[in-house]
Amino acid sequence: MADENPFPSQDLRPRPNPAEIWEQRTAVVKREVEAERAAIDAKTAKLRALRLAKEAADSANNPEAKPKPRAHRRKSVIRVS
Repeated sequence: MADENPFPSQDLRPRPNPAEIWEQRTAVVKREVEAERAAIDAKTAKLRALRLAKEAADSANNPEAKPKPRAHRRKSVIRVS
């Protein structure tokens, strides 16, 4: 009696290989990351096109306007006394 398995159906089911499960999960994650990157790249391209179109329209409306010069940062000086 002690040798009998109380759950005989568990012995008949094939056990999944942990390496295969890991590879499947890794593949799913890689596909999701690639899809996110593609969406971000598409959004970036769209925003870049809109920005360039706006800049072109602004320069066409006011050809004399120059881009604002960037403010120069002063270099910090460490004084040794």
